[in-house]
Amino acid sequence: MSGSLGTVACMGGVLALGGAGVLASRNAELIRRWRTWLVSAPLVAGCLWLGAPGAAVLAAGLGVIAAVEYGRLARLRPADVTLVAVAAVALPLAAWQAPSELARLLAAAALAVAVVPVVTADVTDGARRAAAGVFGVVWIAALSALVLLRGAALPLIFAVSVADVGAWCAGRLWQGPALSPLSPAKRWSGAVGGSLAGVAALAAIATVSGASGVLTPAHALAIVIGAPLGDLLESMVKRGAGVKDAGQWLPGFGGLLDRIDSLLVVLALAVLL
Repeated sequence: MSGSLGTVACMGGVLALGGAGVLASRNAELIRRWRTWLVSAPLVAGCLWLGAPGAAVLAAGLGVIAAVEYGRLARLRPADVTLVAVAAVALPLAAWQAPSELARLLAAAALAVAVVPVVTADVTDGARRAAAGVFGVVWIAALSALVLLRGAALPLIFAVSVADVGAWCAGRLWQGPALSPLSPAKRWSGAVGGSLAGVAALAAIATVSGASGVLTPAHALAIVIGAPLGDLLESMVKRGAGVKDAGQWLPGFGGLLDRIDSLLVVLALAVLL
């Protein structure tokens, strides 16, 4: 069985078991989240099944939505948001068609969004806008890893989803000290539980599919470090904006950034490692 089929099999099993569990719990919030997973999982898997073209389209679509949500959180102006969104589309396409030019394009996009406040002579808020714009470009650029990681992308997405659930369950069950003042509800017990669940998910995919490139030290480290760090990173941005969620359109989660915050850092680490 190929890695992709193994991942799909594991995803189907987890969705079925999770559905039974959340329906039995009668928790409205958990049921909304499970319904969102039920719709989004086949969509993501289908795009990645198409290979690099599907991964590039998926990354670009997610990137545009993430750019709009981030622009609202960071109080960017329309010109800034437009450049971040353009970069979010261009970078995955470059990862597909011209991966050797990806670093140059990323640098050019960061420079362009930093120059906009200078060109518009924003002396009151220009420095903050430039810094926030560059951060947004780099943060959302991690979606390009969906193209670069090839067959490892879907297993990592699945593992991050399982890690998020594991962190939520472990944090509620074990309690303990807070992970960071950035998000007092997040606990060290949740970070440990999420890490174990995420690595276990990678191990399950590797076992079912027999693929050797799924459970690697780099991927395991990306999950263990990146999942909680990505969650805290978005919490920092949201606290700075004074909001609870990045959006309101995604049932059970809020916005897209609330759903992919951990994934963005995990993908970046997986490529770097």
